[in-house]
Amino acid sequence: MNYSTTMESPIGPLLLTCSATGLSSLQMGARAEREHDHPLLQQARKQLTEYFAGERTEFDLPLEPQGTEFQRQVWEQLRAIPYGETASYGQIAQRVGRPQASRAVGAANGANPIAVIVPCHRVIGADGSLTGFGGGLQRKQWLLQHEREVATRLEAASKSAG
Repeated sequence: MNYSTTMESPIGPLLLTCSATGLSSLQMGARAEREHDHPLLQQARKQLTEYFAGERTEFDLPLEPQGTEFQRQVWEQLRAIPYGETASYGQIAQRVGRPQASRAVGAANGANPIAVIVPCHRVIGADGSLTGFGGGLQRKQWLLQHEREVATRLEAASKSAG
C-alpha cells in the first residue's frame, strides 16, 4: 500500500508518497487526493521543513525510487553532489562510467521521482546554465540560491568558531 500527504513549502505544495518501508516520490506542485499519517511521511515532512529552514543539508530517509538500473545509478550520483554545489550532465555521465551518455543522464535526471531529496536541481548545463527542471526553472533557481546562501552562512560560522 502507498501512503501520501501534502506539505506546503517555499516552492509550493509538495506531494510525498511512501510505501511501508521507504519514500517513493516527492512531486512539486501536486497535492494528495487522500491524506495519510504514516511515520515515514512525518519523518520526510520534518526533514524537509528543516531543509527549507536552512537547518539541514543532508537527508536521512529510506528511499525507494522506481527506475531502471541506469536511472538508479544516476540518482545515486545526484545524492553525491555536495549541498550548495552543482555538477554538469557530463560530469554525472563520467561518474556512472558512461562518458558519452550526457543525454541519457539528462533523461534519468528528469525521471527522478524524489525531487529535492534526490537533488536533481543540482545538475546544470556544461556552460553553467540552468537547464530543464521538472519543477520549473524558477523552483530550480530558488533551491540552488537557498543552498548557496545556507552553505555560505554555515562556512562563515565554521570559520568564526574555529
